Amino acid sequence: MREKLIEQKLVRAVKAVGGIAVKLVSPGFDGMPDRLLLLPGAKIAFVEVKAMGCKPRPLQMRRHELLRALGFLVFVLDDEGLIGGMIDEIRTS
Repeated sequence: MREKLIEQKLVRAVKAVGGIAVKLVSPGFDGMPDRLLLLPGAKIAFVEVKAMGCKPRPLQMRRHELLRALGFLVFVLDDEGLIGGMIDEIRTS
């Protein structure tokens, strides 16, 4: 499945649980994840969306490590079937 379609399904699923999925644009700080998820209860996570079977680039992996070191949840999403479980994990963190 194409990245754009997975991203659209993610945005809809987050909205369905009362959250927002902000598109991140980070001039001057490349490699940041595609979406910042803000869920009820002050739950926050970053999501890198990829086409099915694709992996993050090395710079993206370094940004993910940086965000995790700061205590944030970071997900790589390449399968729409993982969206529900990912949202559940964020909600219970």
